[in-house]
Amino acid sequence: MGDQFKDKVVIVTGGSFGIGQACAEAFAREGANVVIAARGEQNGNKAVESIRKAGGEAMFVRCEVADEDQVKNLIDTTIQKYGRLDIAVNNAGHGGERKLIADVSIEDFDSIMAVNLRGTFFCMKYELIEMLKQRSGVILNMSSANGIIGTPLFTAYTASKHGVNGLTKSAALEYAKDGIRVNALLPGGVATPLFDKVYGVDGPKREAVREGHPTKREGTMEEAAGATLFLCSDRASYINGACVSMDGGLTIQ
Repeated sequence: MGDQFKDKVVIVTGGSFGIGQACAEAFAREGANVVIAARGEQNGNKAVESIRKAGGEAMFVRCEVADEDQVKNLIDTTIQKYGRLDIAVNNAGHGGERKLIADVSIEDFDSIMAVNLRGTFFCMKYELIEMLKQRSGVILNMSSANGIIGTPLFTAYTASKHGVNGLTKSAALEYAKDGIRVNALLPGGVATPLFDKVYGVDGPKREAVREGHPTKREGTMEEAAGATLFLCSDRASYINGACVSMDGGLTIQ
C-alpha cells in the first residue's frame, strides 16, 4: 500500500468493472477512501470487497448517472460518510451498438447521450458544488479517442465524447480560480471485458483494432489507471482543461 492519496476521498463512477474498477483499486492502494458508484449492486459490492481484502477503504453507492436524483444522493452519501470530496473520476459510460447513423434509433441515441453526456454533466455539477465549498478538487472525465476523431458505426458514442471534451474545457476555465482542476483522459482501444465482448478476444475484428494502433496492441486497464492517478495527483497540478490522449498514437496518424 502507498500513500500518494492518503486520506483523500475519491469517487469513481462505473467503478465496478473494467477501467473504472482498475482506477478504484489503484486509488485504494495509494491510501484513498474510494466510493464506487455503479448501477449493479452485485458487481459494486464485489469490487468493494476486493479493495477491503487488500487492506484498502471503499464503499459502494448504487447510482445511475443519467438520473439527477441518484447523482445527488451519491454526492450526499459520500459527504455524510467521509466529510469531503477531493477527486472525482467520471467514468460511467455506454457504448451502444455498432450501426450506421441512418439505422440508429432515437431511443438508442438518447440512451447513449443520457449516460455519457448528461450523466457527466450531472456528476460534474454536484461534484463542483462540494469542491467549491473547500476551494479545491480534481475532476477527471473519462472520454475517448472517439472524442477527437470521427468514428464510423459509433456515431452517438462519438458525438457524446466530443461533448464530454467540451464540458471538460469549459468547466476548467470556469473553476480554475477556485483551485479546482478539470481534465479528460481519452483512451484508445483498451482490453476490458466490454471490449472483448464487442471485438472478440481474437479473430479478424480484434486484429484489425490492434493493427489500427501504431503500437500494434491495445492498452491495458492498468495503463489507464496509471494515467488517471497521474492526472489526479499533485504532480499534474498545472495540467488543467487538457484532453489527454492515451491511445498508442491512434489519433495522430
